[in-house]
Amino acid sequence: METKLKVKLLNFTPDSDKVVALAAKLCYSDVDIEGLQEKIDSFEQSGFIDKIIKSGHHSVLEHVSFSFGVEGVSRALTHQLVRHRIASYSQKSQRYVKYKEGFEYIFPKSIKDNAVLSEKYEKIMTDIAKLYSEMLNSDIPAEDARYILPNACETKIIITMNARELLHFFKIRCCNRAQWEIRLLAEEMLKLCLEKSPSIFRHAGPGCVHSQSCPEGEFTCGSISDVRKKYNELLKKYGRLN
Repeated sequence: METKLKVKLLNFTPDSDKVVALAAKLCYSDVDIEGLQEKIDSFEQSGFIDKIIKSGHHSVLEHVSFSFGVEGVSRALTHQLVRHRIASYSQKSQRYVKYKEGFEYIFPKSIKDNAVLSEKYEKIMTDIAKLYSEMLNSDIPAEDARYILPNACETKIIITMNARELLHFFKIRCCNRAQWEIRLLAEEMLKLCLEKSPSIFRHAGPGCVHSQSCPEGEFTCGSISDVRKKYNELLKKYGRLN
């Protein structure tokens, strides 16, 4: 059973722009926190946050976090995702959750577009599901039966990252050179972040968007202008910026 990506923002730090601005001001002021809060309320935070991020003062972004509920992704994706270690993850367990009625799976477009291989792909998924069920019915523990489940097997995961790590995540995973499935996930997460905190995430996206050249060097996709156009349009659409 083929499945599709779903991403939902479960929770985020309220007044995230204000929290970041307050943390930055605190580092350079002898005013007490209550006094700083009054000052923060009285000035335009967007330009200040812009200045903070461009100066490299990124530690203040760690006071803001976002939690996402993600469904319809593969185990191949989550193996990549958990390499981002400054984050928290809770994933559907294949030890305790049994696929008694078969499992959902991700169907890469490159395979789906090939008529011969597409049919073989679907067949092998069906065969794996049958053998898995046979194992369970023969009292093989789910934690052992899962050894035959493929990377394509659908999983669900809750992700929490602070804003600093999210900027790094988007820089790496929104890039055209990132694997297609995790790139789609990163793009959906970025849209949700932009809606809640455009001042912070106007700096998000692939490394080439806010630098003069592609950080991938000789491995560049060669489409910098197209990538920049795409993310400028995304910023305007989801970031409430003109």
